[in-house]
Amino acid sequence: MAERVTPLPPDPRWADVAARMHLLTGPTALWGEGGHGGRWLPGATLNLSVTCLDRHLAERGDAVAIHWEGEPGDRRDLTYRELHEQVVTLARALTAMGVGPGDRVGLHLGWLPETVVAMLACARIGAVHSVLPSSLPPGPLADRLGLLDLQVLFTQDGAWRHGTVLPLKARVDDALSAVGSVQHTIVVRRTGMDVAWYEGDRWYHDVVAAEPRPVRGESGRARHTPEPVALDASHPVASVPIANRGGQPVSVVHGTASVLANAIAVHGHLRTGGPFWCAGDIAWAVTQFHAVYGPLAWGDASVMYEGTLDVPHHRRAWEIIRRYGVETLVTSPSVMRTIRGWSRDMRELTAAPSLRRIATAGEPVEDELGAWMLEAFGRDLEVLDAWGQLELGGVVRVTGRAPGEREPMPDCGMEVVDRTGNVVEDGVAGEVVLRRPWAGVMVGVDGSDEQDHWGHWERHPGVYATGDLASRAADGTVTFLGRADDVVSVSGQLVSLREVREVLVDHPFVAAARVSVRKDVELGRAIVAAVVLAEDVGGGPDLDAVAVELMTAVREDLGGLARPRAVLVVDRFGEELGREAFSRAIAALATPDRAGTPRRVTWEQLVAASGEG
Repeated sequence: MAERVTPLPPDPRWADVAARMHLLTGPTALWGEGGHGGRWLPGATLNLSVTCLDRHLAERGDAVAIHWEGEPGDRRDLTYRELHEQVVTLARALTAMGVGPGDRVGLHLGWLPETVVAMLACARIGAVHSVLPSSLPPGPLADRLGLLDLQVLFTQDGAWRHGTVLPLKARVDDALSAVGSVQHTIVVRRTGMDVAWYEGDRWYHDVVAAEPRPVRGESGRARHTPEPVALDASHPVASVPIANRGGQPVSVVHGTASVLANAIAVHGHLRTGGPFWCAGDIAWAVTQFHAVYGPLAWGDASVMYEGTLDVPHHRRAWEIIRRYGVETLVTSPSVMRTIRGWSRDMRELTAAPSLRRIATAGEPVEDELGAWMLEAFGRDLEVLDAWGQLELGGVVRVTGRAPGEREPMPDCGMEVVDRTGNVVEDGVAGEVVLRRPWAGVMVGVDGSDEQDHWGHWERHPGVYATGDLASRAADGTVTFLGRADDVVSVSGQLVSLREVREVLVDHPFVAAARVSVRKDVELGRAIVAAVVLAEDVGGGPDLDAVAVELMTAVREDLGGLARPRAVLVVDRFGEELGREAFSRAIAALATPDRAGTPRRVTWEQLVAASGEG
């Protein structure tokens, strides 16, 4: 008889994590009763910036906290003392602007030292920050700004990326014309390019150089907000965008204690004590949680870089590892696939002797890619595969391809179940659930479908349903198979197939559309689409022009990773194929041409390609 999945108590190892959090007030219990898995550290108060900075000043004040280098080759090192001073200065300036606990601050920045300073300054005064990808065009950026109701927005004049400069300030100006809540726009001068200037705009260097003025309360008397602010464990610290749902942008909100707990647990498992590098964009949740908070909470040095790894040349990853003596590298499989493609053109590529661990996150890594990482970076490496979710605070489970001694992480009680909540047999696909409460879980949702996210706890009472599909082997190995819904991971970022389909259908060229994914050598997975053209498009349109137009429309609305890499033009859609069969058919017929050149096919050809014709 099948075993019914039942909840388990939290792992006792969370007590060790809590001991490292430098709580300002102790909790009444490690875990309290409540919905959605219970409440982590009830009654405790803390401040994230104190855990990451103040607690280290006495013993590690002069140790490097951040090694940073820009895409043009400029570099900066910040010690814990220097980083602390900059965070305190910016926190006071924000307080002088009237920003306080619960207020929203947006960070439309690339990965600069100022980005980290702003994250920690917000945490110090209890403000909630949200990192907005620097690649967002004005339309989607305006949608995000409208959702978040920001009081202050950070941006920069321009951002270096792939050898060019993205006009971030100009995009912000366009987006703000449709959003009225932002009172101050703070601009980091990064490239020196000319920018327009409006009321409320302030240069970052002027903000931190000015003497903070006291904020006056309702009585008219000056008040100075003490810093750092002692915050309740569940006080929100960050709002992180997730894939669009139901036509609206959605963000999940993480609490101060949940972010710290997960970051401390994961970094303790991955660290060696030497320099730590997360090769990912700062907008990636893994980067925010595990490249900023984790290393700083442990007192380690974190390596940060601006731009892309192919500028000035394809050896940049190896040079960064050697320059800073990186011992642990975290990145996405898609980044590794891209570097693997470059390596074919590089002669005499040697291993990185300092590197001891590589962990990939965001999507499963195939065996051949894992083997290549050992060959390219060193045979003595420990290659790890990390799984997690944005709703759970990033990485949750790490598995190794080679033996190694690591500090154990708390157990999440992972199990695979069927639709009725019964544990499936080995080798049978089912949904992944977590039987134990996880400290890193979100504390709220910004957006229109809040109930959909809290529904994680409703399908199987007492356990967290992830929405991920997987199967378990006899030896306990879990193989992840994708999502149960229409959200897929592309290069570590979540993309809603429904949203891509809706953008295509809204286009005047398109009468109907279906969207799926296929394997991709660089991205791991790539979006592909099939469309039926509208009657007024004509019988012989330029299919190349149609594809470019449709792919551009998706990229401008949803971002580059949502852009279809191939478009099929179909005469009609029938009802013979289910979701899985259609995915097989479109993946077989959508050739992996990087230009996404469309092909005109019939529905009968799609049915035949599915294997069900």
